[in-house]
Amino acid sequence: MASSWTGHRVRLRAVEPEDWTAFMRFADADGRRGSRLDLPRSAEDYRAWAKEQAVAECTDDRFRLAVEATATGELVGTVGSHRTGPRSGWFECDVTIGAEHRREGYAAEAMTLLLRFMFDERRYHKCLAAILAHNEASLALFRRLGFTEEGRLREHVFFAGRHHDLVMMGMLADELDQRNTKSEA
Repeated sequence: MASSWTGHRVRLRAVEPEDWTAFMRFADADGRRGSRLDLPRSAEDYRAWAKEQAVAECTDDRFRLAVEATATGELVGTVGSHRTGPRSGWFECDVTIGAEHRREGYAAEAMTLLLRFMFDERRYHKCLAAILAHNEASLALFRRLGFTEEGRLREHVFFAGRHHDLVMMGMLADELDQRNTKSEA
């Protein structure tokens, strides 16, 4: 790795104001963002969001980073920490990769870089991820990364006219270290 923020496939960097066009392309055609159906957003709304992200301060280790493909320099998604419990040593993460860039290894590498930073530099002990139970691709990704299913909140999220289960997955810092030690052997 060239730096703590660069892997073989991706580089994590700050969101720049001009990234708004890529984020607008990443929006699902039906306006869904995770489990929410949002109102249609204007180009100006995406511009304002990207500009706000570009100058956002990292408070309590909550932040959003752009995921850029190292081969092309193209913005392919985002990764971030959006909830933290610094006293107890946990954080909640998320990763989003644009539909045209999925299944190319970007999400796994971006998450690994994020985990390394939060565990090794920020001294967090545990990472949590909340994933909709029907999102098999994301569940498989987090399992491959070494996350363990810790619980299921039954019919916890309502969208598309019905309730859905939310799967809570977690990883401890030493589990990432053990996983990496095994893969290096």
